[in-house]
Amino acid sequence: QVQLVESGGGLVQPGGSLRLSCAASGFTFSSYAMSWVRQAPGKGLEWVSDINSGGSSTYYADSVKGRFTISRDNAKNTLYLQMNSLKPEDTAVYYCAKKTSSRIYYYTPMGGMDYWGKGTLVTVSS
Repeated sequence: QVQLVESGGGLVQPGGSLRLSCAASGFTFSSYAMSWVRQAPGKGLEWVSDINSGGSSTYYADSVKGRFTISRDNAKNTLYLQMNSLKPEDTAVYYCAKKTSSRIYYYTPMGGMDYWGKGTLVTVSS
C-alpha cells in the first residue's frame, strides 16, 4: 500500500550538487512528517534531515547543515533533498522515510519511521 520511491542518485564530483526526489503514495502525504536517512558503505544508518507535514519546519544533521536542503511539494506527493557542496563522505545510499507523526521530534530524529523506500545511491568521487 504505502510506497516510497527515491530517484536522482548518481555519480557526482566533490563540490558538485544533486537533487534527490521521493515519490510517495498509499497514504495522505500532506499529513505526515518525512525524513531522509543515509547509509555509507560498511556503516550504519545515519539520520540526515526531517521536515514536518506542512513543510514549515526543518531539521538537519550537523554533518549536512548549510549544504543540504529538505523540502516537499504536497500537491505532488513528493519529498526532495537538494545536496550542494558534496563531499566524498556523503557517499551513501539515501532513503526517504515516512514518520508516524505530523511533527518533528528534535530529541529522537531516528524514531517514528514506519515506512522506507528502497534507496538511491549517491557516489561522490573525483
